[in-house]
Amino acid sequence: MTRIGLIDYGMGNLHSVQRALERLGCTVVAVQNTTAMDTCRALVLPGVGAFDPAMERLHGSGLVPAIQGWCAQGRPLLGICLGLQLLFDSSDEGQRPGLGLIRGHVAALPRCPGHPIPHMGWEPLLPASASPLLPEGSPEAWMYFVHSFAAVPADPACITARVAFGTGAVTAAVWQGSLGACQFHPEKSAEAGEALLRRWLRWLEAERP
Repeated sequence: MTRIGLIDYGMGNLHSVQRALERLGCTVVAVQNTTAMDTCRALVLPGVGAFDPAMERLHGSGLVPAIQGWCAQGRPLLGICLGLQLLFDSSDEGQRPGLGLIRGHVAALPRCPGHPIPHMGWEPLLPASASPLLPEGSPEAWMYFVHSFAAVPADPACITARVAFGTGAVTAAVWQGSLGACQFHPEKSAEAGEALLRRWLRWLEAERP
């Protein structure tokens, strides 16, 4: 079974993510220190809450250099919700630097009449660049969102999906190298979310023997 490390820094939706992965046949390991990472095929960085407290907790855990080193080696990581935002350089939500694994900034959602913030509920993904998360020709996928900020990558080519908001669209998912991330919650997105996680796991098996 695929062994997935679930990064536990006290601000993640750990139980729902763990259950979703276990339903797909994974062995899930809580990662609270660098030793726990050694036997993992891939890492998942979940997150619920605010940017600065999350980075403070990650630094307090001592995991920041290990996560950065893991990704520098091209090893797979999947970010979820706040876990996507932490991958970037900075955020409008705080003052602390992010992990800096993807160049870019996390911006507050624009204020638009009729579009409340936080943006909450089910929305269809708008495909952008194809990726293992959303290959070309993937069926329409409605995902569950809860967010007030969205990533603005320096290189838009890493955006694999967007979601409509206000008068335009914002980043819903990214893919760069072996690093993927979703602004939505696949673990709370029923069959469409399960299908996305299954595609990611199939990619792991195909690319990481």
